[in-house]
Amino acid sequence: MRRVATVLAVTLVVLAGLAPLAAAAPAGADAAVSGVAATEQSTPTNESAPPDPETDRIGWENGYWYNESIDVNQSDGLTQAELNATVARAMARVEVIRELEFNTTVPVDIVSRSAFANSSGNSSYSEAFRAFDNAKFEALFLIGEEEGSLAVQQSNRGATVGGYYSPAADSIVLVTDNETTLQVDELTLGHELVHAVQDQKFDLGNFSSQTRDGANANSGLIEGDANYVQQQYRERCGEGGAWNGTCLRPEASGGGGGGGPANIGVYFVNYQPYSDGPTFIAAQKRQGGWDAVNDLYDAPPQSAEQVIHPERYGTDPPTEVELADEHGENWERIRPESRLDYAEVGQAGVASMFVYPWYAGRSPQGYDAIPNFRNTWFNYTDSGDLSPIDPLNYGFDAAAGWDGDRMHFYQNDAGEGGYVWRLVWDSDAEAIEFRDAYEELLAYWGAEQIGEGTYRIEDGPFADAFHVTVAGDTVTIVNAPTVEQLSEVRGSVDAGAETPTAEPTPTDAPATESISPTVTEPSVTAESPGFSAVTALVALLGGALLFRRR
Repeated sequence: MRRVATVLAVTLVVLAGLAPLAAAAPAGADAAVSGVAATEQSTPTNESAPPDPETDRIGWENGYWYNESIDVNQSDGLTQAELNATVARAMARVEVIRELEFNTTVPVDIVSRSAFANSSGNSSYSEAFRAFDNAKFEALFLIGEEEGSLAVQQSNRGATVGGYYSPAADSIVLVTDNETTLQVDELTLGHELVHAVQDQKFDLGNFSSQTRDGANANSGLIEGDANYVQQQYRERCGEGGAWNGTCLRPEASGGGGGGGPANIGVYFVNYQPYSDGPTFIAAQKRQGGWDAVNDLYDAPPQSAEQVIHPERYGTDPPTEVELADEHGENWERIRPESRLDYAEVGQAGVASMFVYPWYAGRSPQGYDAIPNFRNTWFNYTDSGDLSPIDPLNYGFDAAAGWDGDRMHFYQNDAGEGGYVWRLVWDSDAEAIEFRDAYEELLAYWGAEQIGEGTYRIEDGPFADAFHVTVAGDTVTIVNAPTVEQLSEVRGSVDAGAETPTAEPTPTDAPATESISPTVTEPSVTAESPGFSAVTALVALLGGALLFRRR
């Protein structure tokens, strides 16, 4: 029996935006090609194909070998027989790469993006949960006070998910941007089929987390595995590859394109396992082959940090951060029912927070939280192209060294919000490095320093007061609507000092450079999107920030 209703998606986004995904087929399923039945057998169309084996084996599924051609033309959409043949051969190809045998055939449906985008909403969430989620993304400077975080995440998901596998339904749904003829992207199909075989062998229902960091840690394994296989699949389909010329790719959009995420900062938080996961999987595979990767499902990574830095897997567990409430009488802690009453965003959340200003629509001139931004944030190959397996660097200095974090959210009698965010770092120097970058971030969003560790943003989406303290390896951030209310949110705050005191930079703190002239949380259900990572990423980032390294 499944313990959670997870969804594993291909991305255009990693569980784009964390919005919940219903286990049932999306609305508009009448436009979908119905799935392949588990007992159905398809007849090979290639007369030169080798004979069928006497028993099932890796590289052969439902009458098709991994390397035989199939008679499929999807220019006017796929017939049921063509879809059956496509799925069968793709299953055989995934088996060859991943060295795992499917137990059963996986039903596959195809839906248009418009049908998918309209298939689910977030109206069932309580007011407490909405306030909790809004505050979390506000604390990351990703979604302002006037926007609803769940609506933004739902919009991201509708625009960027390329498909998903539902362990609860044991089925795959592919999302197509071509509204007139429903077509298959074989690479996305292959990604989702990896999730299906993962579920059959390792029971994906066992992988859930109620924090973003925990969800990204799980996805670093699950999505990293699928993206690693997808990259191998892509190479075999490409020029000079063994399957070149035989892999199905959709035609240009027929007018229903997703248009990119509503909020790319939120996208980055969720994209991290898709970027770093394949490298994490590759590191384990180099040490012990696919057996070593299979063993990870019994001992998954404990944090996104362990996925970003594979050498820390098994040796650097995250700190369980302690944070006692000190709020005043007129304030209450926000405690949603049926979930944890605190948030942990992890290194992926911290990194995305510092990256977002380059995409937020205002000039980042003078913002120095990530020196030499383009060559730091983007990973390039030796030829100067964006890395196809690990395109983004979530391990830059301001985020590296994360060892744990915890957020508490509060609300007063007037409905105003505040929060306390405590982060623990690997060293005192890294705590100060984070503090310095956070001050850069506050300045970017219009903050003025009005006292020692005290800041105020007068207007804009994040207009509030902030108090930042460093004690050894620990940074504590307190937020309230006004400076006077900081001590109401956290009684130990003294925001009265008027003259900031400069703190010397330790000699072992990293030097800076000038900028060179881009779960289960609410969205982590038991279904997960499959995603052609780099293709989607390049399309989303466009040419403004992403370019060949010279």
